[in-house]
Amino acid sequence: MLAMTDVDYAPLLGTSAFRLGVVGAVVTERFATEIAGYDLKPKHVGVLALLASAPATSQLDLARTMGVAPSLIVRIADHLERIGAVERVRDPADRRRQALRLTPHGTELLAECTRLSESMEHDLLAGLSAPDRAAFRTALARVATNLDLPS
Repeated sequence: MLAMTDVDYAPLLGTSAFRLGVVGAVVTERFATEIAGYDLKPKHVGVLALLASAPATSQLDLARTMGVAPSLIVRIADHLERIGAVERVRDPADRRRQALRLTPHGTELLAECTRLSESMEHDLLAGLSAPDRAAFRTALARVATNLDLPS
């Protein structure tokens, strides 16, 4: 068995996967802190953003898009409905299906979260030149595409 002192962790610490994970965790925690006063968590904001781009979306469609269990979307939707950010509406094409739609309050919350995120991005990318910021955004979009995530 190797002793802890016999292992070189430098290669791990230098990988993009590890660094992106650490940066992502820190940014997520900071964003969560910023939006907590609105009774929101990052996944709530993700649902609001998806609903803004695809109004009246079913909970099942949201779960598929986000790659999460439908039961999680139900809990998120319940919370967002309680705070007045979304409403459940019947799908006119299929009366058995409920869809979620942003309310005006949900649109306001999303706008505020966007403002907070833009402020955080400004701080996060402050040391980069304009071309480097653009290249960084392009690279992140490619990474998201590689992972079959919306970019």
